[in-house]
Amino acid sequence: MLEHYAQELKSLTRHRTESMIHTLAIVGATGAVGKIILDQLVSRKFPTKNIKLLASQRSAGKTIEYGEETLTVEALTPDAFQGVEIAIGSTPDEVAAEFVPWAVEHGTVVVDESAYFRMQPDVPLVIPEINPEAISLHNGMIASPNCCTTQMVMVMKPLHDAANVRRVLVSTYQAVSGAGIAATQELKHGMQAWLNKSPEESNIFTHPIAANLIPQIGSAKQGGSTSEEVKMVQETQKIFNDSTIGVCATCVRVPVADAHSESLIIETEKPLSPEEATHLLSGFPGVTVNDNLSESTYPMPRNAGGLDDVFVGRIRRDPSGQNSLAMWCVSDNLRKGAATNAVQIAEHLAREMME
Repeated sequence: MLEHYAQELKSLTRHRTESMIHTLAIVGATGAVGKIILDQLVSRKFPTKNIKLLASQRSAGKTIEYGEETLTVEALTPDAFQGVEIAIGSTPDEVAAEFVPWAVEHGTVVVDESAYFRMQPDVPLVIPEINPEAISLHNGMIASPNCCTTQMVMVMKPLHDAANVRRVLVSTYQAVSGAGIAATQELKHGMQAWLNKSPEESNIFTHPIAANLIPQIGSAKQGGSTSEEVKMVQETQKIFNDSTIGVCATCVRVPVADAHSESLIIETEKPLSPEEATHLLSGFPGVTVNDNLSESTYPMPRNAGGLDDVFVGRIRRDPSGQNSLAMWCVSDNLRKGAATNAVQIAEHLAREMME
């Protein structure tokens, strides 16, 4: 079906020559990521004349501040995309599966943050700092990767370009905000209950998250991996267009409010010293090196929250492997891992439409 509308979409795009696109829609505007998207659009001065906010029927009629304006949320329906050139979707998979085809039928290009379309062969999976050339290959939709994949491949990219990454061992320490607003509240209430030695409720997570670690994110898959771990493998290979890159991931939910952390072992074909890796990472857009062990300086979730960069430190040789480096990275999962990446993709699309 997407191929059916590709020609019409390209025809529409050729005629968009104004200095701003006419209408941008945000689907899932009332969620945590949706609100950050709106903030990013204001701060980055996204070139659009109109913003349309779309959400479920129960959210229709709510008002949200957008810069100096007050916008009213509209119900997400098939006709809501009439006249919309770009839409950014931050919704559950089942919602994306329904609304994205509606949007594409109206000639809208969708930047989708759900996992539903990511691995479809004709859907580009994009991080603008890594594979911006893939954006122009869309047939009406572009997928934004999983938050943990995003920060990992941002670190991998400059090392891959210099020395060809062959294998990555990653353990994630994922903040509860990745599971939504209700999960953040569950952590808060759970910590209070744990401190008071009161009964704890676990509605979002399978076990109490307060003062605990849960080594399962997502459903069980064949071979003992979880769906979150499988995503990191498959998405990394798709973004780099290289199925030979080995990834072994263990994904863990931790009692941290915001910002995911990752312990990385990166093995390259050519040798790289820690000093060379530090130089490469320091020069890569969207990555900040924060690494001075003697002064107890390294990335931590408390310092990364609310920022767009991926922060990396603890860069050192892996004494157990050849051509192998160990490091630690932290990133705000709701920003570069979600909202910021989607807005960056939309910016690229807007520039193409205005050429």
